[in-house]
Amino acid sequence: MYIYRLRSLSKPSEIYIGMTENLTVRLAGHNSGQSPHTAKFKPWFYEAVIWLPSKRKAIKFESYLKSHSGRAFAAKHF
Repeated sequence: MYIYRLRSLSKPSEIYIGMTENLTVRLAGHNSGQSPHTAKFKPWFYEAVIWLPSKRKAIKFESYLKSHSGRAFAAKHF
C-alpha cells in the first residue's frame, strides 16, 4: 500500500494525505475531480510517496499523518 501526500498546484497551501494501491489511477482521479474534497484545488502533484508492505501498517501511518503531530512531522520531513 502506498501512503501519499499531495500538494495543490493551484493553491500550494492545500495538502491532502491518502492511501492507494495504484498511484497513477489515484492521482488521475484527484486531478479529474472524482474526489469531492480535492476537486476544488486541482491539479495536484505527489509531494511524498511511501510504500508499506502491510495494509494494517499503512492505515495506521495514514492516520498518524492526518493527526496534529503527524502533520508537524510531515511538514518538517517532506
